[in-house]
Amino acid sequence: MEMLPSNIIRWGIDESFFQQSLGPTASGSMSLSPEVMASIGALAGCDLTPPKDALSVTPPPSAMAKLQRLHAAAGQLAEDAPGVIAHSEAARGLEQALIEAMVDCFGTEELGEDRSALRRHAAIMHRFYRVVEERPDEALFIPELCTVIGASERTLRICCQEQLGVSPKRYLLLRRMHLARRALRESAPMESTVTEVATRYGFWQFGRFAGEYKALFGELPSASLAREAE
Repeated sequence: MEMLPSNIIRWGIDESFFQQSLGPTASGSMSLSPEVMASIGALAGCDLTPPKDALSVTPPPSAMAKLQRLHAAAGQLAEDAPGVIAHSEAARGLEQALIEAMVDCFGTEELGEDRSALRRHAAIMHRFYRVVEERPDEALFIPELCTVIGASERTLRICCQEQLGVSPKRYLLLRRMHLARRALRESAPMESTVTEVATRYGFWQFGRFAGEYKALFGELPSASLAREAE
């Protein structure tokens, strides 16, 4: 099968393959155990069990672009700052971000409304708040959060939109932004860097992080780091 820059190949289990290129080329890969893939797919509302034969998937352009940006950022960090992603929290955050981007590439089909799930919204949000309260200093991400509270991403999105007025992704993004701001303002400039704090809380595209940070707080991350803790 022909592979294009807009394609993703889903491999089967223990599958062998050959690649042929007519010129210089580059590709990237991700892997998870079949069990983890299946469980993530179930929570996301899409079938991610390994196919019998290889499948070529063409994701929505925006989802594909996001996955490619994250994958490139991971590779760049591995080359330029391996110590950053050697940190367990940074590695976990990057893994969760990549998983979320991958699921967005595959899980584009809207599911029919689950009436029984709608009746459980209050209980789901109770578990959501409990997880957030129990991990006040920890960056949280959609894949692991859905696993902990036992709800699909679609159901959690409906619940958060109803009760918070924003999607869970937006809520967690803002939460991570505030955690990063607190860490920057509590760190001494000689003891920490913006890159270290950003990656600790799951931000891998530093230009975008700086822009969103300034839009939210009115100053660049470097300004927050230079300021003495109040």
